[in-house]
Amino acid sequence: MTVRISDDAVAIACGADDVAAAFIAAGVAVERVSSWGMQWLEPLVDIDGIGFGPVSVDQVPAIINGTAPSVGRIEEHPFIANQTRLTFARAGKTRPLSLDDYYASQGWLGLAKAHEMGAEATIATVMTSGLRGRGGAGFPAGIKWQTVARADGDPKYIVCNADEGDSATFADRMVMEGDPFMLIEGMAIAGFAVGASKGYVYIRSEYPHAIDKMQAAIKLSSHLIAPFVIEVRVGAGAYVCGEETSLLNSLEGKRGEVRAKPPLPALEGLFGKPTIVNNVLTLAAVPWILAHGGEAYAAFGAGRSKGTMPIQIAGNVKQGGLFETAFGITLGELVNDVGGGTASGRPVRCVQVGGPLGAYIPPAQFHLPLDYEAFAAADALVGHAGITVFDDTVDMAQMARFAMEFCAIESCGKCTPCRLGSTRGMETLDQIIAGKNVEENLALIADLSETMKFGSLCALGGFTPYPVMSAIKHFPEDFR
Repeated sequence: MTVRISDDAVAIACGADDVAAAFIAAGVAVERVSSWGMQWLEPLVDIDGIGFGPVSVDQVPAIINGTAPSVGRIEEHPFIANQTRLTFARAGKTRPLSLDDYYASQGWLGLAKAHEMGAEATIATVMTSGLRGRGGAGFPAGIKWQTVARADGDPKYIVCNADEGDSATFADRMVMEGDPFMLIEGMAIAGFAVGASKGYVYIRSEYPHAIDKMQAAIKLSSHLIAPFVIEVRVGAGAYVCGEETSLLNSLEGKRGEVRAKPPLPALEGLFGKPTIVNNVLTLAAVPWILAHGGEAYAAFGAGRSKGTMPIQIAGNVKQGGLFETAFGITLGELVNDVGGGTASGRPVRCVQVGGPLGAYIPPAQFHLPLDYEAFAAADALVGHAGITVFDDTVDMAQMARFAMEFCAIESCGKCTPCRLGSTRGMETLDQIIAGKNVEENLALIADLSETMKFGSLCALGGFTPYPVMSAIKHFPEDFR
């Protein structure tokens, strides 16, 4: 018998190390693998494809002697069977730092195809795929790559934005902890395509397991991506450093502060040189695209939102975890069918999509498909596709206040609308919550939100109005 248990940070936090130690003490062989993403079942024990979870140490003897109840075949569980896994095809199946496992699951095939077809054709393939930035902005990746490839300047850089700071987001972490060679391969393909000699992975300090995995994986694979070189840099945890120009400042050893655009980072980025800044999920999608073709990837999705999106479901939800599927699935399907409704058993009052700066969406809008354009039309954001579920006990006035408070704390301070607007907004919402001049203050919040939305230098101040105004619009009773 060989037992497979994830060494993902969530699994470890739920007791996976202790469960693994109990199996080893009982004389059972244990393999530590990547996570399936079924986080409500962690620690999840996999024996010949049959799952047991969540497992505690005292359940280990029953699993060994065959009397413990199982969740059935993991791949047949509706949460897994109903997914379209391209980026997370290896999740739960491979050892994160095993080059043999990576080779055996089509690893390095995309990089080989890129070298075979050449740099221009590689960029053309990414453009054909319709891949858009998975970090939130949704900008076409191929256009960014083409801009850097054509830009004058040497050296050129590939920067992977792994500063995953949004609430309910963990897909970047799962890639780095569970399939680090895939990210390395994606960066190497990008470097080859645009003529970059070096890449940086900027990881938030709150991800110690991901940092260790990436550093180890880079050492193990350095000879396979040479002459391209990758280095890990650790950020201090500033939310604003998820914005690409703040990230570049931080990489250069400067204060994490937004830069005015133009110039664009694609033309004058890291150290003033042409730079691709892509999110983890964007770069991680590239090996599959090169291995199977741009048209094959573009066949998934809806409208201009091509391919698949690893959706992260969290908050007050029964079945939280990672669900990768093609764009076009509705919010209602994700929350009720995939997530199973609230963990509390109470009615869902709203979800927030896109992190702490995403809009609050009520059940009346759960028909919305996960699609960049559909969400934009509804004054909402797909962002990094993190979904936080709330039941009917949530106080939406307090949630609106939290958005302003979050912005005030995390603002880099460079622009006035964000720096001062968030603080004044928090104070004004305090007045509303206290019942003082409610209508006048609500009008003031609307005016302030307009100023922040269109006057801020970056998305931190510019997107803060989304949760505030959506809460007021859809849940006015909580403000009066």
